[in-house]
Formats: sequence, structure tokens, C-alpha cells
Amino acid sequence: MTILNKNKGKNHWLLRLNKFFLNIAILTIIPFLFQTLPLLALDLQIGIVQRFGEELEDEITLTSIGEDNLKLTFTDNLTGENKSLTTKQLKLDIIPQPLPHKYIEERLILGDHGTFETAEDDANNWRELGIDVEITQPGRWQVWAKRGTYNTPFLRRLLLEQLQEAGYSNVYIETAILLEKPEVSFSVGENTYQVNFLKISSNQGLIEIKEGKDGKNRKYGGNFTLQPNSYGNYTLVNKVDIETYLRGVVPHEIGSNAPLAAAQAQTIIARTYALRNTRRFAADNYELCANTHCQVYYGLSGTSKIADQAIASTKGLVLTYENELVDALYSSTTGGITSNFTDIWNGENRPYLKSVIDSPQQVWNLSQQSLESEDNFRKFISLEKGFNETGRSLFRWQKQSSITDLTKDLQKYLTRIKHPLVDIKEIQSMKIIERSPSGRILKLDVKTDLGVITLEKNEVRSAFAPPRSTFFYLEPIYDKNKKLTAYQFIGGGFGHGVGLSQFGSYNLAKLGWTAEKILQFYYPGTQVQPLKDNQAINSN
Repeated sequence: MTILNKNKGKNHWLLRLNKFFLNIAILTIIPFLFQTLPLLALDLQIGIVQRFGEELEDEITLTSIGEDNLKLTFTDNLTGENKSLTTKQLKLDIIPQPLPHKYIEERLILGDHGTFETAEDDANNWRELGIDVEITQPGRWQVWAKRGTYNTPFLRRLLLEQLQEAGYSNVYIETAILLEKPEVSFSVGENTYQVNFLKISSNQGLIEIKEGKDGKNRKYGGNFTLQPNSYGNYTLVNKVDIETYLRGVVPHEIGSNAPLAAAQAQTIIARTYALRNTRRFAADNYELCANTHCQVYYGLSGTSKIADQAIASTKGLVLTYENELVDALYSSTTGGITSNFTDIWNGENRPYLKSVIDSPQQVWNLSQQSLESEDNFRKFISLEKGFNETGRSLFRWQKQSSITDLTKDLQKYLTRIKHPLVDIKEIQSMKIIERSPSGRILKLDVKTDLGVITLEKNEVRSAFAPPRSTFFYLEPIYDKNKKLTAYQFIGGGFGHGVGLSQFGSYNLAKLGWTAEKILQFYYPGTQVQPLKDNQAINSN
């Protein structure tokens, strides 16, 4: 939802209302900005276990390497004493800690989104109206009225009332009554400790970590903190220098046997992406996650010679546009054409993130045959030869799903986003209403027994299980009585399709293209440059 397109005549009250909060915010917001803005983010803070304690069965085991020991620094909740201990192994468990009296926790939620990029656009729209907000990720990405500013029930309800009067019907207060809270417990020797914050390090700067009873043991460089987050549980944060971080990203993103030029291109954009996106988890006091919402990061387990060679040979190099770090988005497979930024997310277009036919040769003239046209789109999907991704399993795909299963998918999605039509019983039909010039679905109407639900852009993938991307068309399937029973999803690509295609870069590298030429193909108008001090700054 683009906030500023709604009720423009009513927005003036928000600016007046914000004056009420200005004195509250001024003492906290301005100092906070100066304290948290990184000038050169060569060390990163990665949340490798993001919501530890969400379940009471959660556990994390940390083990030192060889003859080394773990060093622990914490305040013991049981005694209030500051402690420093050493141990070979540390097992963190969760215990429920009863609260002395029931505690009401509430948040004023202004937006709920499938991706950070669209959440950030929503947050910026609220800020333009003078409302102080923060971006969080309790599951999906959400925009909250900032807790430090709207810090009492009165202020939250005052803002909610004013928003609803102005016609913002999708804002709401989420309330929970807490009788207990999760607390972290561990034992060293014969003593047991309970903590809310814990620092963990080792002399060698290497620690092995296992999440859960059946998780994999993975080795990580750097130091760790276990710290509270915005959702009442904890995050295990790895503080690591960026070049070591890349050793845990590049082989898992591009593959351990990628051609060298492809691995070098991946390394440059992974470095650029990390430095440009350190704002993502500001609400939880760390910078990036370790999964596909950011970049896959597995520490020092699964490193590869090709990736290490690519990291060493591109050390300090980043991708820039007009001397600023680019939004270095990438995906596995484009399906034969890359997407514009705004084909997938809300927000300002990036001039270097635009549609490029993903082929080293002329296989389609986009200026003459736009994929906005359904006929052109279907012709394009029928093509399979001559593309960088030709032969890849996700370059073209078909998935069928029954109306029953699609209805279940949609019901789960509507429940997550608290949609007013959450009680639908059946999907009656589905229709693609609008495509972008790159062929991505911009609007899809789903007719249900309670009315039409319009899904926009990447929310199509959030709502339904079959689509691997928004680059598909629908074929209805009927039974012998001409009753709609299912839909066939026929499409291409995997992921958002913006920027570099990882499999596409394989082909270009095999053709002899350099990393720089590959990047300039997928990000037109960009340059590869050494990182400058003033470039490694949080930006959007």
C-alpha cells in the first residue's frame, strides 16, 4: 500500500499531531542517529539464530575448537553479579520465568509486508507524514509505530484513533498478556546461571555452533552476543569482519564449483549488498540475518577454494552507481529476463535495476514486444534456447494445484496479514490483471465466496505455494462437468529476478566474460571500485 496516495486531503492533521510527539522524540531520536550510523562497516553483526526462545524446546550448543576455551561474560540474573568464566562447551536452554504480575505487551502495527524493500517504502511514507516508525521482522516484515516514541497506551491509542479517523483501516494494535517470559539458562561446572545478555568469545576467534538437537555443527569466526530482541526472545549475533563473512556466503550463494569469474562477480555484489543493507535489523540491534531474507551465511563450514580465491582477488571491491553503493540484489534464475526494482517491490526505481534480456545474443526485442501483453508473455515463456539459463531446471517450470489447496494457501496468508476477508471458504476464480514490461505480475485478482482479493507484486508468491516467481501465467483446469478444479502455473525463474542471475553468470563466465563485464551486463551503468570510507553508510 502506498500511504501517500490515500486521503491526501486528510494528511495535514498528521503533521499537526506530530508536533505533539516532537518534544518526546527529539531527546532520543537525534542522539540515536549519531550513535548508530556506521561510518565504515568492515565488521558486521549477523543474527545467525534470530528468535531463540520462541519455543521452550529451543537450544544452542557452542563448542571451542581444539585446545581453546570459550570465554563468557554476563550478569547472573539469579545473584545480580557480573561474571567471567571459561568452558569448553556451552549449552544454552530456555526456561519460563514467571513475572511478578501480568504484563500487557502491545504494538501499534502500521504495515505488514512480505519483503523488507516494500516495508521500507511503507516506513518512508509514514515518516513523510511525520510519524516515527521502525521496521521489524517478527515473521513477516512489519512497520511499527516506534516504541520509544509512542511509549504509553495513551499515545498509541491516540495515534491509532487519529489514523482510523483519517481512513487508514489496516492499522491495528496487537496485544498480548504475558504471565512469564523466556530466560536463557546454562551450566558451567556445578553452577547454573540465568541471563538476558551474554558475550561469548575465544582466543582463536573460532567457535562451533549447533542449533537445536538435530541441527548441523557449523564453525564460525569472530565473537558472539546473545541479546534480547523486539519479540520477547533472543538473537545470537555473530560479529565478524566482512571478508571472513564472505567466506560463509559466497560458496553457498553461487556454489562451491562456480566458474571463477562468476564467483568473483558474486563476491563483489555480496560485499556491496552487506555494506549497503546494515540497517535491516536496526530495531533488534544487529545488521543482517543469515538466511535468504538477506544472504545465506554458514560461517566457515563449507568454504571452497574457488570462493576463497574470488574473495582474495576482489578484496575491498564494491559495485557502485554514480559513486554510491548499489542495491546489489540478485536471484538464482531470472527465467530469461531480469526485473525492474518496482516490478517486485514498492519504492523508488533504481536506474541500474532494469529489465535486461538474459542472453548473450539477440533472442527477443523487448522494445517492440513488451511482456505486458499476455500473448507476448506466453510466446516468450515458450522459448527455451539461446538464454544464459537454458537447461537449468528452474528456467522453465510447471506446477499444478487444486482449488482446495490454493484456498488453504490463501486462508493461511489472509490469517497472517489479518485481512478482513480471512473467513473465505473457497476460491472461485483467479485472473492476472496487470503485468510489467518484464512480464512480472503486478496485480492478480482472486475471486472468492466473500469477494475479490487483489494481490500485488511479490505478495502473489506470499499467498500461494506453487509459483517459484511472479513470472508465470495461469491455465484453469476443469472436470468433465466443466467445474473449475485446479490451476496450472506455467512460468520461469526462481526468486524475484532483479539484478544478477546466478546461473546466468555461470554461462557468461564460461563464455570468457570477466566479473566486471558480467556485473555491467546485469547492472547497466555501474562500475566496480575499491570501497571508500564515505560509501559504507546505511542507505536506502
